[in-house]
Amino acid sequence: MSRKLMIVLLTLALVSALAVPFAPALAQDGGEPVVITWFIGLGAGGQPEHQAAQNEIVEEFNAEHDDIELEIIVADFDVSRDTLSTLIASGDAPDIIGPVGIGGSNDYAGTFLDLQPIIDELDYDLSRWAPSLVDFYRDPEEGLTALPFATYPSFIYFNRDLFDAAGLDYPPQAYGEPYADGDEWNVDKLREVAMKLTLDANGNDATSPDFDPGNIVQFGYAPQWWGDDIRSAVTSPFGAGSFYDPETGNAVMPDNWRAGIKWLYAGWHEDHFVPNYDYQQSDLLLAGNVFNSGHVAMSHSHLWYTCCLLDVPNWDIAVPPSYEGVYTAKMHADTFRILEYTEHPVEAFQVLDYLVAGPAMPKLLQVYGATPSDEVYLQPFLDNLDETFTQGVNWDVVIESANYPDNPNHESWLPNYSESVVAIQNWSLYMQATPGLDVDAEIEDLLATLQGIFDAAE
Repeated sequence: MSRKLMIVLLTLALVSALAVPFAPALAQDGGEPVVITWFIGLGAGGQPEHQAAQNEIVEEFNAEHDDIELEIIVADFDVSRDTLSTLIASGDAPDIIGPVGIGGSNDYAGTFLDLQPIIDELDYDLSRWAPSLVDFYRDPEEGLTALPFATYPSFIYFNRDLFDAAGLDYPPQAYGEPYADGDEWNVDKLREVAMKLTLDANGNDATSPDFDPGNIVQFGYAPQWWGDDIRSAVTSPFGAGSFYDPETGNAVMPDNWRAGIKWLYAGWHEDHFVPNYDYQQSDLLLAGNVFNSGHVAMSHSHLWYTCCLLDVPNWDIAVPPSYEGVYTAKMHADTFRILEYTEHPVEAFQVLDYLVAGPAMPKLLQVYGATPSDEVYLQPFLDNLDETFTQGVNWDVVIESANYPDNPNHESWLPNYSESVVAIQNWSLYMQATPGLDVDAEIEDLLATLQGIFDAAE
């Protein structure tokens, strides 16, 4: 996933002034300082341009702490997983890893320290983050495995010019708000509006009997950069889920995802308001960069997508539609995690706090091009976005969307995770490219494939 939020450079001076370090009353060793190792490379941080800033943060931390010595281990992204696995197997596991996203963490699921006992012991204040963001990292079996650092809520990006040309009202910009005609803003309404915004070369929209699906020049809706992963494409708006039932070990299809897949498949091949594989890869839609093409009226993506909209005129953002009365704004998130192998959990937590909520946080947000989870930093960040996107974007949608994350996350762990994801991606592309399929039968085929992959992990 792209992390090139160049606009965050504008916020450094402001957020640096807001940084307030956490200083819990921790027991001092009284002798040599405790060494805490920080492993970098599973996501951002391994690039040469990041390392100078990270080294500076380590020097500053060590200058401020007599009882802890922070050391870093940096691995290139391509070898980072092998490097970390080797360190763990040899008994030299680092204390902290990150920044790393949900997908990048999955290879090490079950190895993260539950932070809740330390939080309780220190009476650590979690109120700087929205409760939904903290709960995002709560696992029913592993506990609270991380604290928020950088989050990327998702929502609808829409092209005002295409709505204006069609004479249609914009989608709602507040959760719970109906569409302009009074109808509920749900998946059915999104389909209705998107079909009116889907045009063929003769100007017929997708509701017209004269519409030519072989010659479409504008689409009403598309998931943006969905990673060829059906989980990403349907979680918003159809809700959270997982293909794995941990109680039985079985591959499963949540009812809401089954409904979402059928809705999306019809959009690709029957209703034609979502670009199928051939259209998505076409020059018309910039070979997958669909919203940037100017030929897609609505696209679902994350806040990090602002990195790439500098040349797209007159866009705004809106809330995703609901499904069965529930809103879901799927979340991407980067953070740092303490491994359960640490011999110094309290000291490791003090370093973790320094990274996610202390003086290092605004500096790391800048160098990684990341979006702050802490609302104290988020609003100044969004205010500065207005200096670049002068058309007037309703950033309140971002703040509200952070309260509707998917839990479980669409990138959550699966057995044999990497192989499972490849199978899901291959199936997703096949569905997008192939009309006339029995969707229920194809779902059963996917579940059978995943079951075999899951069973091989045991």
